[in-house]
Amino acid sequence: MSRRIALSVAASVVVLGGAGAFVVAYAGERTPVLERSTARYTAPDGDRDGSLVFATDVTASSGVKSVKVLAWPQESPFAEKELTAKDMAAVESAVCKPAGKDTVRCTYTVGVTAADAESSPRGAWHVAVLATAQDGTTTLDAEAADFTVR
Repeated sequence: MSRRIALSVAASVVVLGGAGAFVVAYAGERTPVLERSTARYTAPDGDRDGSLVFATDVTASSGVKSVKVLAWPQESPFAEKELTAKDMAAVESAVCKPAGKDTVRCTYTVGVTAADAESSPRGAWHVAVLATAQDGTTTLDAEAADFTVR
């Protein structure tokens, strides 16, 4: 094999190896993906409490570390000032269970008493979600699902 061909082959191996390393590094840093997010609000009725049930699928190649959930009324300061990961730090977590290779199904349920419903703003509400992967990457969706309080 001539020296020129050997150098071309060596250079190609280095370029392809570098590109492959870039692809692997990039794939490892993808942010978590939220899919099939739903919210179901049931108002209290008589002496029976209501509830808010939110569910979502979260996929992260490094695994899912946590999923934080916050329900917020459309007529609130968050409508003017966008939610941040810092805003979501102290909110409650969803319960997550394996649902595939890199996917978990997360559910958040909270009871709604008659007093809660009476003091809650009427109208459109949104559910914000902060998903954090094991590698530290995050995804924040301030309006992952919607529901209405009547």
